Amino acid sequence: QVQLVESGGGLGRSGGSLRLSCAASGSISMIDSMGWYRQAPGKQRELVATITSGGSINYGGSVKGRFTISRDNAKNTVYLQMNSLKPEDTAVYYCNAIIYVLARSSWGQGTQVTVSS
Repeated sequence: QVQLVESGGGLGRSGGSLRLSCAASGSISMIDSMGWYRQAPGKQRELVATITSGGSINYGGSVKGRFTISRDNAKNTVYLQMNSLKPEDTAVYYCNAIIYVLARSSWGQGTQVTVSS
């Protein structure tokens, strides 16, 4: 089992920055990929960014060039640096961890990000 705790959400301004953190605990050594997804009201959950245990990174199209995912293995934490924020970035952001051999996907409780224009 993997437990994920997000932090760092809140209110940001258009053009501003916020940083999200996701601390993992439990079966950390088995995690193959961690990432961030978001869900705005009335919309489906969408990919923001993922980073694999090997360091491969993937971004959703709407955040490329503005958001950066990184990790600190010593702290078992993944970060999402969000720059050049837009009102359309407003959503609940969820941290995700995948263990492929167990076909298991774990989710955090979500953190609200609201961007004012």
